Formats: sequence, C-alpha cells, structure tokens
Amino acid sequence: MYNPFTLKGKTVFVSGASSGIGKAIAIECSKMGADVFITGRNAERLNSTFLELDKGNHMQIIADLQTDEGIKTVVEKMPSVDGIVHCAGIAKPLPFRFSGKEVMNEVMGINFYSPAILSQELLKNKKINRGASIVFISSVSGVLCSSVGGSVYSASKGAINGLVKGMAIELAAKMIRVNTVNPGMIDTNIYVAGTITQEQLNEDINRYPLKRYGKPEEVAYLVIYLLSDASSWVTGSGMVIDGGYTLL
Repeated sequence: MYNPFTLKGKTVFVSGASSGIGKAIAIECSKMGADVFITGRNAERLNSTFLELDKGNHMQIIADLQTDEGIKTVVEKMPSVDGIVHCAGIAKPLPFRFSGKEVMNEVMGINFYSPAILSQELLKNKKINRGASIVFISSVSGVLCSSVGGSVYSASKGAINGLVKGMAIELAAKMIRVNTVNPGMIDTNIYVAGTITQEQLNEDINRYPLKRYGKPEEVAYLVIYLLSDASSWVTGSGMVIDGGYTLL
C-alpha cells in the first residue's frame, strides 16, 4: 500500500523516550516501520517504552545527556541514523527575579546545550546519514508567546528555534533537514501532583479554541511527517501544533 509517511527502512533516535511526548514518538515511529534507538535516564520507565515498541530492530540505552559521559556513550553506541528527535526537556516555572544562574544553567543545559552538543558530536562522528531529518521538540513558548514564571523556559526554547535555522542552512549541502515542532500544552499528566486544581486546568483549557489540550500521539504524528520522505522539501521550519492557542 502506498504510504508517503512510512518510516520503513529508517533508523530513528529518540531522546527523552521514557515518558510523555518522547515515549509517544518512539512508539508511533516503530508502528510506522522504523528501527528505533531510545534513550532516557530512568531505566524502569525507558524499558516500559521499549516493551511497547512495535516489532523491529530496536535498541535502548540509559544515559544522562546533561553529562559529557552520557553524550559520549550514546554517540559510541548509536548506529548511523536517518532521523533524530530531541525530546528531553524540563520546565521549571519561576518568576524571572527568582530565576538565578543555577536555574538558568539547569534549564538551558537540558533544553538547549544537551541536544545541541549531541547533534554536534553525531555529525563529527558521521552518525547522521545523508538525507536524514533532525527534529527538535520546542514549544510555542519563547517563539510565539510566554507566561508568568516562564521566562527562562521560553529563553531555552527560543534558543532552540534560532539554532535550528542556522543548522538547516549549514546542513542543507548534505541534504540533512532540521526542523522544530512547537506544541502548546500537551496532556502528559504533568499536573497529577495536585499543585494545580482541576478548576484552574479547566480555565486554562478554555483558552484553547479547540477546548482541549493536545495528546502526545498528535505531536508524534507531526514528527513522523518531518521524519518521512513526505517532508523532503521542509527544512528550517517551526511547525506549530497548539489547538489554535496562539491565534488569540
């Protein structure tokens, strides 16, 4: 059956695959025929993702991409890949005046430096095949909007989107495409701790024209498009998936 979005015959690396959006992307890529290489810091949760992957020649490795050793381990063990999806990230809401250097270093380290440096090392070690696609999971925050307490997070995501535009220009000669996916709020059970009430969530949801948060699988479908040959003329773009939130 003809399918321009197939990932059959492709090897795809997904970071932050132990939960949320990263987990959904890894699983959906495997369903589309890709061999998937996943990494994360939590062994139990990463293995849970691994066990849900569709049949294929998959790999998993525990690694902390905040460390030089973690990046080195991933680069050494990773096969040559046709797709990379940088999903690992952190949100640490704090008013700007309380966001000191330690907080800035932590957020920028995980959201910006780690995927940027990992990409550099993979290129230097010739682990990214000609014609490959690199996708960074970014956010509408820092690109189209922000929020109270979100200044540092927004800065890290804004930096990613700027990085991608430069990478796309430089890597075009190798036919390597680089794009971002910029989601609005995605329902990943991040508020199960009870720090935000259901009433507050409902109020926030009503700010979305489609009256709901997105699902991790919906982000995964957009990522699959960018990894597939169907998007072979798309590079340097920031794809917004936000249920219409930034229209208002």
